[in-house]
Amino acid sequence: MKNHLWNNKPYHSLDYHLQEKFGEKIYKISLNARMTCPNRDHSIGSRGCIFCSQGGSGDFAGSPSFSIYQQIEEGKKYFLDSPKNTGKKFIAYFQAFTNTYAPVSYLREVYMEALSHPDIVALSIATRPDCLEKEKLDLLEEIQSKKPVFIELGLQTIHEETACFIRRGYSLPCFEETLRACRSRKIPIVVHTIFGLPFETEKMMMETISYLAQKDIQGIKLQLLQVLKTTDLALIYKEKPFKTLTLEEYVDYVVRAIEILPETVVIHRLTGDPPKDLLIAPLWCLKKRVVLNTIHKEFQRRNTWQGKKYKRLTS
Repeated sequence: MKNHLWNNKPYHSLDYHLQEKFGEKIYKISLNARMTCPNRDHSIGSRGCIFCSQGGSGDFAGSPSFSIYQQIEEGKKYFLDSPKNTGKKFIAYFQAFTNTYAPVSYLREVYMEALSHPDIVALSIATRPDCLEKEKLDLLEEIQSKKPVFIELGLQTIHEETACFIRRGYSLPCFEETLRACRSRKIPIVVHTIFGLPFETEKMMMETISYLAQKDIQGIKLQLLQVLKTTDLALIYKEKPFKTLTLEEYVDYVVRAIEILPETVVIHRLTGDPPKDLLIAPLWCLKKRVVLNTIHKEFQRRNTWQGKKYKRLTS
């Protein structure tokens, strides 16, 4: 295997990236800033994306009854009380729902509250491309001059038929326009993708990764489709069960995806943590350590690494 310097991993991990950037171990604290989503408040829809839980993908975020500062303090306890803890600095991760979907005055308030905490070194903000108007980008650019900001965009797929089925609510050109606007201001972009969306083929999934490999993105989250209770996806799955990915299939897709991504793209996630009390399928993803170990072993077995098959296309 190629001798990389990513903490002996065959991919450019987030842990490695943060160690290099901040010189120490950094943890992310998930926050709930009491926002909603245009796909829930009737602006473009009322039931959210079909896979999204009632927690707005923030099932592990802090309590919305606490202030942002209090949520950070509570989140710190989880890490600092762990015997495996080796760091004392954190990223404030605005995770639940759409975290730029509010007036700029409110966004400034909650972002600055997070930045005011002495143990916070950066912000990570999960949002949608259709919720990043100019004045919000101005605010993010201002914040970036104080501490690093990462914007996480939930693309999931490049295929419009799938996007319509999952009720994403915006088009691929919207994503591209927002990506350009953010990068013109040097704001780093992390893109969320999902493997195993209903009716997507292996070819379609790899086309999404190939597309992103040619874009000016700084990070990616690879996620397995999880069928969760209380979602419309669960209703579809009950009425007409569709095939979910096996562990072997998912591992194969993850390794192949990372092979075609450039070495500069930071891998923020290889798989997600499902809420145990909500998960319907696939049940094998509850064993996250097994999943990660299987992925790492598959890299070794194939003697491969991030970027091994990356090819930059010229226009």
